[in-house]
Amino acid sequence: MPIQQWFYFDALECLPQTGDITERSANALAKTRYAAQACVFGADVQEKLASQKYFLVGAGAIGCELLKNFAMMGLGTGGGCVYVTDMDIIERSNLNRQFLFRPWDVGQLKSVTAAKAVARMNPEVKIISNCHRVGPDSEHIYTDDFFGTLDGVANALDNVDSRTYIDLRCVQMNKPLLESGTLANLGTKGNVQVVVPRLSESYSSSHDPPEKSIPICTLKHFPNAIEHTLQWARDEFEGLFKQRPEEALKYLEDPTFVENTLKLQSDQPVEILASVKQELVDERPRSFADCVAWARLHFESQYSNQIKQLLYNFPKDHVRQPTCCFRRCPHPIEFDAGEELHMDYIVAAANLRAAVYGIRNCTDRQEIGRILERVKVPLFVPKSGVQISVTESDAPSRAAGLDDPDRATNIAKELPPPFKLVDVSIMPQEFEKDDDTNFHMDFIVAASNLRAANYDIQPADRHHSKLIAGKIIPAIATTTSLVAGLVCLELYKLVQGHNKLELYRNSFVNLALPFFGFTEPIAAKKSTINGREYTLWDHIEVEGELTLQQFLDYFKTKYEVEITMLSHGLSMVYSFTLPPPKLSERLDLPMSEVVAQVSKKPIEPHVRNLIFELLCNDKNGEDIEDMPPVHYLLPK
Repeated sequence: MPIQQWFYFDALECLPQTGDITERSANALAKTRYAAQACVFGADVQEKLASQKYFLVGAGAIGCELLKNFAMMGLGTGGGCVYVTDMDIIERSNLNRQFLFRPWDVGQLKSVTAAKAVARMNPEVKIISNCHRVGPDSEHIYTDDFFGTLDGVANALDNVDSRTYIDLRCVQMNKPLLESGTLANLGTKGNVQVVVPRLSESYSSSHDPPEKSIPICTLKHFPNAIEHTLQWARDEFEGLFKQRPEEALKYLEDPTFVENTLKLQSDQPVEILASVKQELVDERPRSFADCVAWARLHFESQYSNQIKQLLYNFPKDHVRQPTCCFRRCPHPIEFDAGEELHMDYIVAAANLRAAVYGIRNCTDRQEIGRILERVKVPLFVPKSGVQISVTESDAPSRAAGLDDPDRATNIAKELPPPFKLVDVSIMPQEFEKDDDTNFHMDFIVAASNLRAANYDIQPADRHHSKLIAGKIIPAIATTTSLVAGLVCLELYKLVQGHNKLELYRNSFVNLALPFFGFTEPIAAKKSTINGREYTLWDHIEVEGELTLQQFLDYFKTKYEVEITMLSHGLSMVYSFTLPPPKLSERLDLPMSEVVAQVSKKPIEPHVRNLIFELLCNDKNGEDIEDMPPVHYLLPK
């Protein structure tokens, strides 16, 4: 650690709270690999560790460290086990900090490879690996029964949505959660949160401030740093080769796509339907030559015409308001097939376009050059009246002009029906930074550096571009190792069943300062409803099967509340605003049938209970905040 003074740290709260460890217990495992650990905690704690069933979600940097620690601690070596899942495959950029992986593992599943590596460290540990994403789509795999068998969950994830979902499942099933992560540009920051059932708040109870983002107008019109042009190029890739093809694919596959799109707000219907028409009709390529022509015209649009229009609106010396002065005045680029960067862009863009439509690719620059000679580029003339956003507040008002339901409907009518497009093959491209043969990074580097040339910004090489566009945090192994160690200190407490919140610690570290902060977890918020006290860990269990009317009456009688709204996931099961005929029809139906009806899908066989969210009035007619969810137990 970068410190020059003494550093004192202890975790005495990890020790057993039930009394002193006997000499016999401390020495019971003297001839095993767990001898030192047993001397500190006793043989009883070691037996508890061996019988634990833990679920580790993620086998990346922190996941690798946690698996190694679990194996060294003896977690799941007896009657227990460690489940680990990660859908990612090993990439070359992972090798510097995900120490269980070696160069020959590139391309293999992280979870399977990590499990094998740890098994070599400790053959006694039982690890069950798979590659399923944990989320609503995999609830038939990670069922209530599965979570019910667990002693706890450890997260080693890099996105908030997955963390939030797993946190929700842990709260529903009253399971402890060990949450951890690293962050910051240099990977020197780390944090650990322990979620203790019945005692602490959950991960989702508090929220971090949002990441500072680059203003959209800076990206689109006024970049002044290579980070701006790289983000712009990344957005270009997502729009051209992923988002627009995905929308076209939905039109081909989903009969309700147009209907649902027309219901969207603001300018979205026009934008989406116009892009679908371009992808499937107006600009659909039939050959690789068409892909090259598209790339050439797109080059002209992005790096010449748009810059000419921008300079027409805002001449170099134009000063209307401080926000629209150029920090770097742009200049248009004239395409030159003899310029390597220009050809890099054409080759990458044309091949990506071909990949989207399943057209055979071509990397022969001479052949591509011959195709370019036949492409006719229209003469561009700047237009008067074109509005360009110069501030964030301008952007919504510019979009408002596209909010035209009639125009969206007319575009929809011009689209041929999907059955007439059966010969169209659409394959959206998922950005993959580590495959040097897929043209993804080739496009990003060329697009960014051309944009940089427009604004006289110093270009970036492929390696630097990959770090920024791929959002690679160059984490250092010491940070992930430290974070995993702090997680395991909390694991000792959970395994022993420490039942006082003041014995647990949330951790915040920054090795660059250095800073080490430890706080007690925040207690779960309590609320009182008609004299009954609840926290987020509480739920109301109701045994089915009941009709909807019986369900409403049950809460009115037992809990003295009147349900005004009842939902299951995104489906509205009951509302006092429902039309009388529909309400009358539902009231006499069993709850499970109502859910199947409103969600328009049958209840899966693995589902043991339905979870309902309630809005209620108390006996005085006042709105109730924080009504606990209802676990409606289905008949077996």
